[in-house]
Amino acid sequence: MIDSHCHLDHEPLINNINEVLSRSKNDGIKKILTICTTIKSFEIIKKILKLDDIIYGTFGIHPHETDSNHVSKKIILDNIKINPKIIGIGETGLDFYYNNSKKNKQIDSFKTHIEAAIESNLPIIVHSRNAEEETFNVLSKYKNQKPKILMHCFTGSYNFYKKMEELESYFSASGIITFNNSKELQLTFSQIPNEKLLVETDSPFLAPIPMRGKKNEPSFIKYTLKKLADIKNIDISEMTSLTTKNFNTLFFN
Repeated sequence: MIDSHCHLDHEPLINNINEVLSRSKNDGIKKILTICTTIKSFEIIKKILKLDDIIYGTFGIHPHETDSNHVSKKIILDNIKINPKIIGIGETGLDFYYNNSKKNKQIDSFKTHIEAAIESNLPIIVHSRNAEEETFNVLSKYKNQKPKILMHCFTGSYNFYKKMEELESYFSASGIITFNNSKELQLTFSQIPNEKLLVETDSPFLAPIPMRGKKNEPSFIKYTLKKLADIKNIDISEMTSLTTKNFNTLFFN
């Protein structure tokens, strides 16, 4: 199993990191990708990467943080060169639900991250909320340069999935697909090709059923995998193999 997106630098994970890692390994997790959201968080992630061979990281600025965390393409490229365990760029993207940062700042930052991802040939981890059209429009301008795109915690519409499919995107399922009110999302995931599926916890957020109400952690990935396997009508072991292969294809090829 691979948790393709979590935040080990957040509480309560960071203060219980040894126990979190132990539970993850006991459940058979082989890789954990801890995601950068700010320049400050990257400083913590660099230390976390030293704790265990199974931990990998990214560099990027979350759309909520773009007003106060300006980065150039050079800064992104310089930071990902620091450590071979930095294997992705993000999380970046657009969030017009909360608008914690100005729209133009989010868009400019998103473009900068995409251009760095293309130059470095690393996957870009995309957050999109209430911004389906804008997210696709920005990414589609780079279609000919073939960025490696991962739609993280995908909760978009079926039409958005079909548009992003044109860009050969990968789609990551979070614990949201286990929720009782996510029938439409489950139907969309049933249509996504198996070779484009990943799973994530987005921990410490979005704990899946039956762990709702608890702080999420990587070891809970098994519940999302089970639900995705049910949606796809395949065995959980096959879904585990598929999502592991897809992660390694996207991040290590």
